[in-house]
Amino acid sequence: MASEDISQLADALAKTQVGGGELSFKGRALKLDTAEAAAEIIEEIEGFEHLQALRLEGNTIGVEAAKAIAKSLSNKKELQRCYWSDMFTGRLRSEIPIALVSLGNALMNAGAQLTQLDLSDNAFGPDGVRSIETLLKSQVCYTLQELRLNNCGMGIGGGQILAAALNECHSLSSALGKPMALKVFVAGRNRLENEGAIALADAFKSIGTLEEVQMTQNGINHPGIRALAKAFTENQHLRIINLNDNTFTEKGAIAMAETLKTLQNIEVINFGDCLVRSEGALAIAEAVKSGLPNLKELNLSFGEIRKDAAITVAEAVEHKSLLEKLDLNGNCLGEEGCEQLKEVMESFNKHDVLGSLSDDESDGDDDEEDDDDDDLEDEEEDEDEEGGGGEEDEEQEQEKASPVDQLIVQPSVKTISVAPTSEAAAFLSFPSPDKLLKLGSKRSHLILQQIDLSDAEKVVQTFLKVAAVYKEDQETKAAVLDTADELLQKAFKTSGFKLDVFITTLLVYMGLLKSEEKIKVVSNLIGPLTVLRQVIQKNYFPRSVIPILSAFLNKQNRAFDSCQNAKYTLLETMKNL
Repeated sequence: MASEDISQLADALAKTQVGGGELSFKGRALKLDTAEAAAEIIEEIEGFEHLQALRLEGNTIGVEAAKAIAKSLSNKKELQRCYWSDMFTGRLRSEIPIALVSLGNALMNAGAQLTQLDLSDNAFGPDGVRSIETLLKSQVCYTLQELRLNNCGMGIGGGQILAAALNECHSLSSALGKPMALKVFVAGRNRLENEGAIALADAFKSIGTLEEVQMTQNGINHPGIRALAKAFTENQHLRIINLNDNTFTEKGAIAMAETLKTLQNIEVINFGDCLVRSEGALAIAEAVKSGLPNLKELNLSFGEIRKDAAITVAEAVEHKSLLEKLDLNGNCLGEEGCEQLKEVMESFNKHDVLGSLSDDESDGDDDEEDDDDDDLEDEEEDEDEEGGGGEEDEEQEQEKASPVDQLIVQPSVKTISVAPTSEAAAFLSFPSPDKLLKLGSKRSHLILQQIDLSDAEKVVQTFLKVAAVYKEDQETKAAVLDTADELLQKAFKTSGFKLDVFITTLLVYMGLLKSEEKIKVVSNLIGPLTVLRQVIQKNYFPRSVIPILSAFLNKQNRAFDSCQNAKYTLLETMKNL
């Protein structure tokens, strides 16, 4: 066969992969608005006998197209695996639930028995969860083993709806003698916060068959972490726990460490960026040393862990023969501590297991003064709190931390945590929607008082903290947009404000431009991109900045993986300016 024929065949197979009962339209970038536009997909589905898996990722499907595709699925009883992530780029949020209801009804009408459902990277919010609620409770999901809802913007309400649906599904399937045996649950980047995590923990307790849980970047603090820890004890087959970029503090870390002592099948522990601190690290080290024979990866990076605690962690993995990675980067070891840690790992021939220590954030002084100050703050957060998570008290407000809580100009300088002197300062220290709303009608004025408007880098940091708490509910949305608007409007008019520094710093903190300094970039760009779309349309916003923003938005960058809708909408807006 000629090489060009082989190439054509390869292209054809890449477009529609058929084999093992799987039909794939993955990554075709199809924009399907109508039934006619979806005709190719519909024809392939209808003609595919014994369809077991359908991949629709990386396309954008409108309401009418979804209804037509759903009709073609209504007799596909053998369908087991639905890979439907990133299906609604550029769609109105109101369209997505309607499309999901159509597809869900088709599966129920067909009598399908799903084992895998992936709806990740679809920004459908609580309404989207509500639209799949009936599906999740139905017999279609009694056989569900993997549920992936990463980066869907569920929020607290969506998390609670999801938890209730899973509980009911497990209860109904158990009554038939075949309880749902969910093994994999993935729901990172969903702003579940404590209430959402606590609700899901209750569902996890009932299910009891989980092997992998990934709930990264959800704004979960120690009440939610402790609830999850208790739930994990009921899931003895757990192999992977990934809670990266939440906020444990010592209380959450110690609770999780106690749970780890009861789990002997654990292979991966990812508590990076979780502020476990030294006391929490010591507790985890004890759990590792006393058990976890199958441990392959332990990530405690960026947790404010000091030298002695880090060395104790290293010593705990000495006899873990399966260990492939130990990550203690970004802690507070100092140059001497880093060297000692490397020596410890080399002493039992595990030097190749230790990850990079290039982002260490301390001179290695073991004085615990800074931690004591942080503990004072924790005590204020913990007042009147006892793990319930149901009341919107001061503790809940302080724990709703955003992904940009720890933005700093020079990470080598340790920030001392003290009781905030004002509500505006409290918001800037630990941003949350509630704190912004509580500032009242003068929120913009109060926040602007806290910063030097001639300092472009401070303006960027403040803008990103405000944008990070963006939510679709009308009150929060208005508060965020009004505050960001007034901040930038006044900053751009301030004498000494450097526009070139502003745009460069903005791109760096958004992870779109590499920096020589060690900084913590924004982990979720949905809020910043959404707010930027609003402010760039204002007359005061410099038009000279737009081509630069557009150039970086059009580059391929992993920072956009979780926010394609917001990126697309911003680009479309800029084109029309």
